[in-house]
Amino acid sequence: MVGERVSAAPVTGRLAPSPTGRMHLGNAYAALAAWLGARAAGGRVLLRIEDIDAPRVVRDADRWIMDDLAWLGLDWDGEPVYQSRRLDLYEDVLCRLQGVTLDRRGRASVGGVSAVTDASDGAVDDSSLVYPCFCSRADIRAASAPNEGDGFLIYPGTCRRLGESERGGRLAHGDRHSWRIAVPDASAPETSRVVAFDDLVFGPQRFDLTRQVGDVVVRRSDGLFAYQLAVSVDDLSMGVTQVVRGRDLLRSTAIQLWIRRWVAACGAEESVADGVGRPDMTPEFAHLPLIDAADGRRMAKRLNSLDLGTLRERGVDPRAVVGYCAWLLRVVDEPRPMTPDELVPAFSWDGVRADTSDRVVDADESFR
Repeated sequence: MVGERVSAAPVTGRLAPSPTGRMHLGNAYAALAAWLGARAAGGRVLLRIEDIDAPRVVRDADRWIMDDLAWLGLDWDGEPVYQSRRLDLYEDVLCRLQGVTLDRRGRASVGGVSAVTDASDGAVDDSSLVYPCFCSRADIRAASAPNEGDGFLIYPGTCRRLGESERGGRLAHGDRHSWRIAVPDASAPETSRVVAFDDLVFGPQRFDLTRQVGDVVVRRSDGLFAYQLAVSVDDLSMGVTQVVRGRDLLRSTAIQLWIRRWVAACGAEESVADGVGRPDMTPEFAHLPLIDAADGRRMAKRLNSLDLGTLRERGVDPRAVVGYCAWLLRVVDEPRPMTPDELVPAFSWDGVRADTSDRVVDADESFR
């Protein structure tokens, strides 16, 4: 299953920070890459505040992030988009997806009317594309094994096999549940199970949805919409044609392309009022090597990695941060103070493509 690339369309990139704390060096590195990827192609940059996970949102973090982006010289086009203000859109799309059923040959129907899809072999055992899951995290951990050594758990499909009577009874009883989207069954032809795309950094990618991804959550048991659904809908509705993010999200790209396909199949793209994208078109993807702190841990807000607020308090020149991030992206051969605008003429994906190893940085040594 391969979508048509958006190669001829004007590039629309996006900055998509989560307001869970102050930006750190790894965030700045990814934001610079996304900004350069769009600006070097003469394209637009949109800003989306990914505040869908309300319990993790830190008050005023969105303002800090926008201030840090401006400090770095990374601008954007139009007004910021907040996921928390798009809940009705996600609700409408999910309701439409819940109306999709599949027969054993993978032929889709919506409300009893046949839907034309581009992958007629995508058979699943269950008739529902989106189904309720009553499993706890402990249940899933106990029944699964980490995949490919990265800790990712493939859902074993427990609730997918429930009969309609038991499923309906548990829903009527009010049992706590999430909602999952089904991927093709193992008995389906390989051509319908595989999602492939060509990454601008890591090259050709191929994921077997059944064996490497599994049925993922699209709405959590606490009622919050899951990242995979919200991001898929947002990138489509905002007309995003180039997605830049860390290599740890390569697998997420596969499931998001799967979700985009079903948004098209059930006609949900018609409900995306501000949409200019086509669900059958595959955006460009650039997945970046990760940034690790000097102690070997991945740079993350929850680990109190050195953040931009700390650098600013120390009087660090923003051009030094931009130049250091440009060196991490291998756009320049050594760290030196630069502005984002100065980097645009020299930018290409060739440098980072030539060195895809994760970066280890000691920010204290770099910005003394």
